[in-house]
Amino acid sequence: MAWRIELDPAVERELGQFDPPVARSILVFLYERVALLDDPRSIGETLKSSQLNEFWKYRVSNYRVIANIEDSTVRILVVRIGHRRETYR
Repeated sequence: MAWRIELDPAVERELGQFDPPVARSILVFLYERVALLDDPRSIGETLKSSQLNEFWKYRVSNYRVIANIEDSTVRILVVRIGHRRETYR
């Protein structure tokens, strides 16, 4: 099953501020690894906060991708991408 990856408009702006090789590696990870999985939760982790437990995080080098996985529409909505020291603020 192929999952549809969608980027929030704010995420697209964040990606534009990264170095091109970093942005490319994040997009390759999302489209060539996560989107092709039967269960995208198998390589991610849920956020631990009780208010944020619907969101999943993926690790790409020193960067974190925060996404909402919607099973009913087979969609992964990426809501935040950032360096690991800044992503959770």
